[in-house]
Amino acid sequence: MRCYDTALDGVKIFEPKVFTDSRGFFMETWNAALYAKWGIIPLFVQDNVSLSTKGVLRGLHYQQPYSQGKLVYVLQGEVFDVAVDIRYGSPTFGQWVGVTLSAQNRQQLYIPEGFAHGFCVMSETALFAYKCTDFYSPAHEKGISWNDPELNIVWPVTEPIMSVKDLQYPPLRDLPVESLIKY
Repeated sequence: MRCYDTALDGVKIFEPKVFTDSRGFFMETWNAALYAKWGIIPLFVQDNVSLSTKGVLRGLHYQQPYSQGKLVYVLQGEVFDVAVDIRYGSPTFGQWVGVTLSAQNRQQLYIPEGFAHGFCVMSETALFAYKCTDFYSPAHEKGISWNDPELNIVWPVTEPIMSVKDLQYPPLRDLPVESLIKY
């Protein structure tokens, strides 16, 4: 397995070993001992899978309290995945990283607690999987506008398909400090 740091502290890209032969392939999607070598020692408590069509954008989501760390990857298709630092007081507060995750590259993105997360589907469909360090809590779900001009995220779509809820999220600067994660 390979691990790559990103421009945001704690956000990492993983490339699991893939064993391929004439029958197909095999890979481990989680092995606590291997990830611990790179400082990833979360207790994952919930796994989720979503299926979306081309142009769907989900996010930018976070929970406060009950912040979730996430290990995300694509089982089928391709997405552009984004993590935004929303740790108030962090030197990289308001900065983001974006990574293309696909069934072909089999990369995973680890997003620690304190980051908002979103993704946009670039293929006809995408089957997206993620492990979470805390349970989903609808009462504590929050979000940031996908097209916040100060974040200036370069999404691969200009008119995404989104939920009504996601379209109503405010820009980062309009969020009260107490709704963010303290650094």
